[in-house]
Amino acid sequence: LREEGIEVVLLNSNPATIMTDDDVADKVYIQPLNVNSLEYIIERERPDGILAAIGGQTGLNLVTEACNDGILDKYNVRVLGTSIDAIRKAEDRKSFKDLMSEIGEPIAKSEIVDNLDDAVKFVQKIGYPIVIRPAYTLAGTGGGIAHDEDELKSVVYQGLTASPISQVLLEESLLGDKEIEFEVMRDSNDTAITVCSMENVDPVGIHTGDSIVVAPAQTLTDKDYQKLRSASLKIIRALKIEGGCNVQFSFNPKTKKYVVIEVNPRVSRSSALASKAAGYPIAKVTAKIAIGLQLHEILNYVTGKTKASFEPTLDYVVVKIPKWPFDKFGYADRKLGTQMKATGEVMGIGSTLDECFLKSIRSLETGVCHVHLAKFDGMSEAELLDYIKEFKADNIYAIAQLIRLGTSIEKLHEVTMITELFLECIKRIVDKENELKSKPQDIAVLKEAKKMGFSDEYIAKLWNTDEISVYNLRKQNGIIPIFKMVDTLHTGKYIAYLYSSYTGENASRLTDKKKIIVLGAGPIRIGQGVEFDYSTVHAVQTIKRAGYEAIIINNNPETVSTDYTTADKLYFEPLTPEDVMAIIDFEKPEGVIASLGGQTAINLAQPLMDRGVKIIGTDCEAIEKAENRDSFEKILLDLNIPQPKGQAVTKIEDGVKAAEEIGYPVLVRPSFVLGGRAMQIVANEEQLRHYLKTAVEIDVDKPVLVDKYIQGKEVEVDAICDGRDVFVPGIMELVERTGIHSGDSISVYPSYSISNKVKGIILQYAKKLGLGIGIVGLYNIQFIVDKDENVYIIEVNPRSSRTVPFLSKSTGYSLADIATEVILGKTLKEQGIFDLYPEEKKRYYVKVPVFSFNKIKGLDAYLSPEMKSTGEAIGYDNKLNRALYKALQAGGTHLQNYGTVFVTVADKDKEEALPLIRRFYNLGFNIQATSGTAEFLKKNGIRTHVLKKISEDPDEIPDAIRQGYIAYLINTRDIGASAPESDGVQIRQLATENNTTIFTSLDTVRVLLDILEETTLTISTIDS
Repeated sequence: LREEGIEVVLLNSNPATIMTDDDVADKVYIQPLNVNSLEYIIERERPDGILAAIGGQTGLNLVTEACNDGILDKYNVRVLGTSIDAIRKAEDRKSFKDLMSEIGEPIAKSEIVDNLDDAVKFVQKIGYPIVIRPAYTLAGTGGGIAHDEDELKSVVYQGLTASPISQVLLEESLLGDKEIEFEVMRDSNDTAITVCSMENVDPVGIHTGDSIVVAPAQTLTDKDYQKLRSASLKIIRALKIEGGCNVQFSFNPKTKKYVVIEVNPRVSRSSALASKAAGYPIAKVTAKIAIGLQLHEILNYVTGKTKASFEPTLDYVVVKIPKWPFDKFGYADRKLGTQMKATGEVMGIGSTLDECFLKSIRSLETGVCHVHLAKFDGMSEAELLDYIKEFKADNIYAIAQLIRLGTSIEKLHEVTMITELFLECIKRIVDKENELKSKPQDIAVLKEAKKMGFSDEYIAKLWNTDEISVYNLRKQNGIIPIFKMVDTLHTGKYIAYLYSSYTGENASRLTDKKKIIVLGAGPIRIGQGVEFDYSTVHAVQTIKRAGYEAIIINNNPETVSTDYTTADKLYFEPLTPEDVMAIIDFEKPEGVIASLGGQTAINLAQPLMDRGVKIIGTDCEAIEKAENRDSFEKILLDLNIPQPKGQAVTKIEDGVKAAEEIGYPVLVRPSFVLGGRAMQIVANEEQLRHYLKTAVEIDVDKPVLVDKYIQGKEVEVDAICDGRDVFVPGIMELVERTGIHSGDSISVYPSYSISNKVKGIILQYAKKLGLGIGIVGLYNIQFIVDKDENVYIIEVNPRSSRTVPFLSKSTGYSLADIATEVILGKTLKEQGIFDLYPEEKKRYYVKVPVFSFNKIKGLDAYLSPEMKSTGEAIGYDNKLNRALYKALQAGGTHLQNYGTVFVTVADKDKEEALPLIRRFYNLGFNIQATSGTAEFLKKNGIRTHVLKKISEDPDEIPDAIRQGYIAYLINTRDIGASAPESDGVQIRQLATENNTTIFTSLDTVRVLLDILEETTLTISTIDS
């Protein structure tokens, strides 16, 4: 938009993205995405137009709401691109159904309902299973498949609650049909093209975001392809969509009949995938169309020659595999359905389907580099067939094991309804695996295996040798990868968007410039989100400004780093030692930066250094000092910095002995982890033994850390060290005390309750640690401050952290840029930074976590040392309470100043909870509680209505939660108590399913009450 000379005002609440950097738009408002914020900005800025279709479902819903409220008419603001009328026709289930009927496009038998009774009546006519799709929601939120009346009532209730217009579509089940998607583009002149076709490996019934997706569509005949392509263009024209749009079909390959599932009248997650798959900038073209340009007038900025009206054609294959959180939350329900559960995705590009499949699998970073999971070893054919009857995240590995056992493709197709072509792909991989086993060191077989995408790591396992030996054997025999361009318009122009293959000719070009490679952050998952992509993108920009050729390696289609214009060269490849080394061997860079792509990149530092690669910035020796328990303890001892007493143990009995010496409760966690994975507080020996037997692998290579749990304030800093000086731009204080992962805590800058004495100690420790460890670039430190103002170190992360974007935007210092300059050799003083700690801002900045508890069934909403949040939002104001209010609102917390508070707290928390509940009571809230908590509250003068525990009455509490009158649920538990069948777990799951606001930390409740008691604040509106 700015290229066209337009002044752009941006509204978004997410601090973690490049989008909210202050130089991306002319004015950036990091405010809650609600009508109050939007009207305030419109009134102040008086824009001519507003663009809704770029900001996903959130943007679409917000602009629709503003239009319905008359705000756009009031200020004479025009909706650009796809009109509100077109959005309504696509999003409102009845309008869409009527339009499809009008233009003769087939849709499934369906009924739109706004209440449970009508839903039951319709299904009595049509039968089960039935698909429930709420209107105006994202990623299938609130939807699902019902197989009986109980499921129907539950899912319809969720859907009506999730839909902004309380409307759901009930649809006949098309389970088993193929799901095909087309990404389509149209301008106001009615020129329309298809950008990319995509085929879901999983059949209809699994949300496309949870499906393995292949582009272009692989199994359609040309006649079927043209039929669906024509239907896509007809639909986008009928809807009068201007810009990018996603059309989804159900296609029956036997009858050749298709049904239109739905249309997303906006740029979507699928659009990002299609953009990267097809090398076509969908969002950019959508923005140009929105301001009136036609497709034939828009230059394709990838090719620099052709116009955007030319359709891409792919001469390669792309496979996307979702990244689910099930490796982190083993107890969560792995079943997949119409509601998306994935937190991110990876994409593999290659010459063949087999190659792409294997590239994507090893990009997932699950420790698996092949279609093999040890959990399926030893299972019988009958057990495995029973396992794959339901769609689960790891089904492809179970299918591979069935093929190993001799199960036919026909049988597998019958059970899974996965198209035979994809099953045959897995069979080819398994067959080649068997051939490799039977012919070790065979060069011809090795060559074929590499063409199919087999990694050196897996071949080494099959040959019972080491990875380096396989690598050397390949090189000796000239079996090395070449790099091909993503050139879908075949212009002959060089495009620096590259992928590896073992067939064809090398298209990558070497330049005379000195090169720096930046390792990307891989797939978005809990603990490692888009914040790390933010750091890598800033690094690339700084490297380019310094005169180097900047090269990025990454495999995530959702990120800015994999936009082909971000770096001088993009290699879209798995982030493994083998794949990265192939690029390094070809490019021969001056150095590789591994400290900005989160744990993904830092884990590659040592394997690359072992292969002779120069790691610039924080090196492997420093990383080892920070992440190896023994090395870190020695440094702390040398620097006279205290940490909670603890031990690294490699046997269960050693762990029990260590805990006895330290004293319970103890904090236990595996070493070298991200996002607090498998971190728990345990209260006794029984809980510790259970943890050590079930939660982690414990051996010499994988020690478990057992630390004394110290309760206190948690404080965090991001800092930069250049080897001589240290810079700490800000100190962040967490609202919730220790015991809750920092990523799940509310974070405030500047700190609001720690003394200057404590700040001084923190800064002293930060400086000592940066220099003592040998950091060059960014690092993150977490501290505990106890009630006596003693300061302890929890850990040091020798890399960029999740809080870098938040602190950069709060302090005004671009940390990733400063750190990259340091890595390239420019000292802090040379950059004009002379102070250890600059003057603190007068304004408060608050970061709040955003969770997806209602998406992932079985995920407990209780906050603990294991991180659960999937994102974050920001709020800022001169007053702390107002900043907290804005942040909570931006994060989607439903705040009410009336209603009922339901309380069920552990005995240890009752005294602390009492004054908080009294404050709710004094504000006029009704109080409900389970018997033990209610008795305590009544004794202390608070009128309380008793609700029987679920174990006493299975209906009373569930009915109360489902009726929707509970404003807040306050629930705490004893340390270590987390039995999945307990009352607390069931109550929390009911609350998340019914969108009830839950607090499991009394510290968060205290903050909420401060907000509610603020006399200048009202819940309905707030000045921005």
